[in-house]
Amino acid sequence: MGLGAGFDLKLAARQETLLSKVATPLIGLPVAHVWRSYGSALFLEFGQLSPGRARPDGFTGEAQGEMGLMIERSWRIERPRSIFCGSWSEEARWPKAFKALTGAKVRSVEIFGRLPEIAVALSNGMHVASFMTAGGQPDWALFDRRGPETSWLTVRNGLVVTETALNHRRVPRGAEVAAQRPGSRSGR
Repeated sequence: MGLGAGFDLKLAARQETLLSKVATPLIGLPVAHVWRSYGSALFLEFGQLSPGRARPDGFTGEAQGEMGLMIERSWRIERPRSIFCGSWSEEARWPKAFKALTGAKVRSVEIFGRLPEIAVALSNGMHVASFMTAGGQPDWALFDRRGPETSWLTVRNGLVVTETALNHRRVPRGAEVAAQRPGSRSGR
């Protein structure tokens, strides 16, 4: 773990503390599932997988790991001495790269750059890195889904921040359905 150059010391210490809280439990977990969402959004799921939930459109969502990394736009997958592929590579290359990541264990997580980007180093010598090239903020999130709430690191106004939400995966299936029925006690 670590923060790259471009931060003042007090800010670097705060950012390092946030990174450490979420990234420390990630070390040693295997990449259990890699998938692509809309456009070139990349998801890496780490640790034990939970089955995907039914979505409103009738499809089942992707399996989710205990922890996960989402990189919304610009990313690349690196071999030890070259770039395997990236968000702007031919999509035909992606499945082979995703397969090469699966099963490798997380060795380290690093935040780098003046505007915080994220890089994950794996036991097979490969790395996954974000690098936003559009206007705005770096667009990644590192999720921790192990408790009753999901927490994640992301970037807001050029700083790494922690956000949380109720972890709906942990709600018993019957309770979730009952909460959506009009007039149900749990839906009030």
